Amino acid sequence: MAGRAGAMVVADVGTGEILAAHELKLAGHRLARPGSTVKPFVLMKLLEAGRVNASERLQCQRPLLIGGVRMDCAHPASVTDLNAEEAIAYSCNSYFAEAATRMSGMELVQALRKAGFDSPSGLAKDEASGRIEMPRSRDDLQLEALGDRGIEVTALELLGAYRKLALSRRNGASGGAGVDATVFAGLEESVAYGMAHAAHVEGMKLAGKTGTAASRESVRTHGFFVGYAPAEKPEIVMVVYLERGNGGDAAGVARGVFEVFAAAAATATGRGR
Repeated sequence: MAGRAGAMVVADVGTGEILAAHELKLAGHRLARPGSTVKPFVLMKLLEAGRVNASERLQCQRPLLIGGVRMDCAHPASVTDLNAEEAIAYSCNSYFAEAATRMSGMELVQALRKAGFDSPSGLAKDEASGRIEMPRSRDDLQLEALGDRGIEVTALELLGAYRKLALSRRNGASGGAGVDATVFAGLEESVAYGMAHAAHVEGMKLAGKTGTAASRESVRTHGFFVGYAPAEKPEIVMVVYLERGNGGDAAGVARGVFEVFAAAAATATGRGR
């Protein structure tokens, strides 16, 4: 984080203990639009309700204009249609904008609240609470499902939400099929080859998601990365928030921590032989 404005927090998946932090107070109090980091939770709701089939492929439409806001995808233009896993990996705005119209505003709000995006994570003292609005129109619904309008969260709330995902993954909630498996696979693919590839570390499978959004005050974007490692049996969960930049930048910062963790894990494994 040297020379970068923002925050980073690393926590133990099992206990929730904060292992390392940079600007913890900022992480617990600064409210910001989460961008695409909300997409896994939107997808889980859609899959659980049977509104989307994991294998169903949706076309990526460009340009994508929602309520006067340009929301074109950042993934390669060669990716023209995606299933649910790929939509997470490539963070396809078009996929989620279309899929979100299959749910009501109340269902979306319930999914975001279930994730903990409007309540303190409990990971630190005196945290602020996020804000979730009830969508008033189709455009509002789509933009909120993309994390670009109608919702603001703290970095710690994001960390808490992904810690729950990591716990579910570690406890074997998904053995290879079902709603959770689709989301977990998408998060792993996001780091392996998708929009969070900047966090990739050789020799360890990771899972994570990026998010980029403009602030309410200006068009300048901020970036998030949230993820956990190792992907198959998570031990740590991390959030990076950059006040200026994008999700890819945040994933690049996260890579340094993952490299240290992977090296320590390899050393420990070698000692255990």
